Amino acid sequence: MKSIQLTRFFICLLIIPTLSLMSSCTRQVSEQTVKDVMDKTITRLYKTMDVKELSNLDNDKVMALFSEEEKEVLSTRHWMFKVNVPAIVSVMRSSDQNITPFWLTSSGFVKTDRTIKNEQITYEVWQKTFDVGTVGLGVNGFENYMLHYFVSVAPKNKNDKLILSDFFPANQHVGVLENGAFIYHDWDELVIKDVPDAMKGEKLLTTIRGRGEESHLIGAFRSTAFPSSSKPDQLMLTWSSDPSTGIDVQWRTDTTISSGTVKYRKKGSHQEYSVRASQYRMEDRVLMNDRYINRFTAELRDLTPGTTYEYQIVPLTEWSDANSFSTSVPDNKFSFNWFGDTHHSPKYGQILRLSEKDYPEAAFFSIAGDMVSDGLHRDQWDDLFEFSKPALSRKPMMSVLGNHDNRSGLGALMYRELFSYPKNAPAGVEKEHTYSFKYKNALFLMIDATAPIDTQSVWIEKELARTDATWKFAMFHFPPYNWEEPYFNIQKAWVPIFDKYHVDMVMCGHIHYYMRSNPMKNGKVVASYNDGTAYLISIGIPANAREMSPEPYAAVRNNEGPLFQNVKIDGKQLTFVSVNADNKVVDSFKINK
Repeated sequence: MKSIQLTRFFICLLIIPTLSLMSSCTRQVSEQTVKDVMDKTITRLYKTMDVKELSNLDNDKVMALFSEEEKEVLSTRHWMFKVNVPAIVSVMRSSDQNITPFWLTSSGFVKTDRTIKNEQITYEVWQKTFDVGTVGLGVNGFENYMLHYFVSVAPKNKNDKLILSDFFPANQHVGVLENGAFIYHDWDELVIKDVPDAMKGEKLLTTIRGRGEESHLIGAFRSTAFPSSSKPDQLMLTWSSDPSTGIDVQWRTDTTISSGTVKYRKKGSHQEYSVRASQYRMEDRVLMNDRYINRFTAELRDLTPGTTYEYQIVPLTEWSDANSFSTSVPDNKFSFNWFGDTHHSPKYGQILRLSEKDYPEAAFFSIAGDMVSDGLHRDQWDDLFEFSKPALSRKPMMSVLGNHDNRSGLGALMYRELFSYPKNAPAGVEKEHTYSFKYKNALFLMIDATAPIDTQSVWIEKELARTDATWKFAMFHFPPYNWEEPYFNIQKAWVPIFDKYHVDMVMCGHIHYYMRSNPMKNGKVVASYNDGTAYLISIGIPANAREMSPEPYAAVRNNEGPLFQNVKIDGKQLTFVSVNADNKVVDSFKINK
């Protein structure tokens, strides 16, 4: 969902002081967005309530926070559009949502005896007739209910031609209300059924599941166990350029520190270099003890290949072996460690440290998505960085998005704010969500499987067609082959490209178990990994052991975690191991080209 700001302020001439002041205030309030009202309210709450009071907000207490003018904004400016003829607007809200949005009855909507269903939820149908002009609808509520209402519109007079325009938010998808239609863009597999005959064919306005987050106040306030301070922390390395000559250093501070510089030098040398970091402010407005932080990124370039460097954040850290990195050596030997879903768990931190101990030569780490459980909760990212230290201060983290990182259709802004990756994404995909990089004789395609699948197919083929890499790897969150929820759209769109250019290994997560496929080509098992692709799924936290249905293509399966995987390249030989928390190898194989 794109961030939309419509805040405008009007200055009026004072003709009759009292009346003109009231008029100005009314207009100013009427032009506010829901975000304006919520931002101001939360700022005011931090000044007037303690942690206990914030945690104990209920619907009555929340309603008392707003003036009548602010309630009007919350009732009419969350979802807006214009109708050219008198129209009947239907709001479909989940019957599982305990509290009915306050504005429905007060603005004249009437609950009907109609319902619409999908495989999980029954939606009540509320209706109201609007005259020609603007239709304004309100927030989803103040509690943490993550299934937003959806809307249909029909002309009041059946012979009128209904035209909808001037949508807020912009880029509104208008579909047809019918059985089999999707209502959430971030879950288009979830479709509706039992549409009343009288409503079939109406214009359907779709949304995303998580839009209600905009007005979330009840049970919304969180704390981070690892708040920022004036001392730089969360040191992390990534690559956004050639790994042999560049690296990015990232860190955070509280907002008292507004600038930062990295000093670096070749290990053993006294010749120092410095790079000034870019700085930006991050906000998690319901994080009670650390709402704002500053994040810094310093891009180090023109480094010498095959060299170990040490660095410090000036003037607030010291030279340290922990704060060091090595640029890639111009040969064809390296290894890397990768993990399935980690969900900001301390168990992932343990397996990460084990992987570094077992394979200290590993050049970098990767996580195949679902790094955290809610990508818009910064306290969870704080956990992830805490559990990952100090490994990420000396080895780059090169990862991909999962559905939990790109949460409920609300986007992955925090992910983009936190990680500095190559900006070579295909058109139609956010920069740094999908990217590629080459490390020595290997190409890595890091793909956002939460973005439109077909949009990325041309880019994937282009990257594979032009590479001279000996080894080709793809990492993305949703596994095309798995026992629980096969992704047939990925099998159709991407697997033929992987087959055409012989991608050696596809690394995924999402389904919480371990699976290595036999060599696969054209959807079938073939004799050798020189002819087919190895599809792998893994899990970086404890898994829920459960009975699994057969997978005829599977070579090895394991429903326990956590695990890490080490992939070692030595020229034309690949050696793979998967290791559990007891430091036992649970799977291994080799490929010789």
